[in-house]
Amino acid sequence: MALSAKLNLRQSQSMVMTPQLLQSIRLLQFTQLELDQFVQDQIEINPLLERDASQDSAPDMERPVLSEPDAGSDVSAAEDWSMDELEVSSSAIADKLDSSLDNVFPDDPGQSDGGSPAQGPLSGRNGSDVIGRPDADFDLESVIAGSRTLRDHLHEQISLTLRTVSDRAIAHELVDALDPNGYLDADFDEVAERLGCECEDVEAVLGALQEMDPPGVFAASLSECLALQLRRLDRYDPAMAALLENLPLLAKRDFKALSRICGVDEGDLIDMLSEIRTLDPRPGLAFEPSGTEAIVYDVEVREAADKSWRIELNPDALPRILVDRDYYARISRTGLSSDEKLFMSECLQNATWLERSLDQRATTILKVATEIVRQQDAFFVHGVSALKPMTMKMVADAIGMHESTVSRVSANKYMLTPRGMLEFRYFFTVSISSSGGEDGHSSEAVRQRIRTMIDRESPDSILSDDALVAMLKGEGIDIARRTVAKYREGMNIASSVQRRREKRALAVAHG
Repeated sequence: MALSAKLNLRQSQSMVMTPQLLQSIRLLQFTQLELDQFVQDQIEINPLLERDASQDSAPDMERPVLSEPDAGSDVSAAEDWSMDELEVSSSAIADKLDSSLDNVFPDDPGQSDGGSPAQGPLSGRNGSDVIGRPDADFDLESVIAGSRTLRDHLHEQISLTLRTVSDRAIAHELVDALDPNGYLDADFDEVAERLGCECEDVEAVLGALQEMDPPGVFAASLSECLALQLRRLDRYDPAMAALLENLPLLAKRDFKALSRICGVDEGDLIDMLSEIRTLDPRPGLAFEPSGTEAIVYDVEVREAADKSWRIELNPDALPRILVDRDYYARISRTGLSSDEKLFMSECLQNATWLERSLDQRATTILKVATEIVRQQDAFFVHGVSALKPMTMKMVADAIGMHESTVSRVSANKYMLTPRGMLEFRYFFTVSISSSGGEDGHSSEAVRQRIRTMIDRESPDSILSDDALVAMLKGEGIDIARRTVAKYREGMNIASSVQRRREKRALAVAHG
């Protein structure tokens, strides 16, 4: 069989995502802080972009949805740390921030234009050290003191408490072994060998360190951390010591066994538990900067004068930019080289794309939010119990968008409503089938119903998972026992056996 070469011409269609299309998709997923940072980066590299200083109101984009609002809000129960397993992190504390006054207030041999240093900026636009210039931008962050860490706090106490150089060296070594929670994870033998001292010297210095603030620092375990704090309060007696040695029983709410081990009745045991709950299981976190970010809502839902729901974009969550086309026209008339013309042309193209993308992002968010409010109208009237099953595909089909677009828009976006600030994804819940053939029930509404039933139970009538299943089926909710158990555990609600022990103990304490 002879082989021969052939030349075939085929024509096909394929979708190629350009870099700008990929960036437009990313814009939909950005949080408000990420979007602000992205816009700021674009302004720094594009001479045709600038922020709109006249941004005082949101764009005229709002959609009313008829409904009658109902007052009231849902309050989530607070978690009880003493009933959960405490996981101690082993990550290192952040390095000490440089807050030297020499860095904050550089010397300026020249004369200022008047006014005190506090009234003027610390540096000009060109980076030179200028104090008192009225036309320069004042950077508040450049004069804010650095964060005070746990390491800073302990080093100050070490310099005032320990007198010998060797003791201070051991103390600094132990401070470096602390995790952000304030727990000590170090091998004393290794520390002694590394510093050329005895293990007894390390233990002696540790005893002095455990007397420092915050109470409970330098503990090796949760029980020791609580014991150190109780000793400081002069409340560490044999009964409390026995309780701290049996914290797993406390997590299981086995109050009868704890009463027997501690040698106290259940009323005294409840008082001991109340004291423990006032303690700090992670004393080091008080000196660590919070990693949480402030949530800025993207859409506000409020009642209009005609009793409809008014959906408006939050102007603070919409970065507004201006494209300086006049500057582009002026500079284009000058004698620019081919590379300079290409650069300015790309800047104009990128600026125009960003302007349109931001408008498209705002419009898409408003469309999704409007459809969510329309389909979940009963939630705003009656609360969580009226939340309907809703999927992203249902919203996408209603507004003529792809399901993936709705998913991106719903990520990390928040809606300020009369019932609190809620994430877009809160409204998307799976359906629990109905035993009577009616429409399904939202899984979030079923969770709320389970919580309500458990909150209303009495110490003599604790509801088991089987009892909850029977009661829910009586209300037309067809649900399996394992699903009830999963929802209960997801809401951090103990089993019926543990709840019975706890509520009986509380009844005895208050009886």
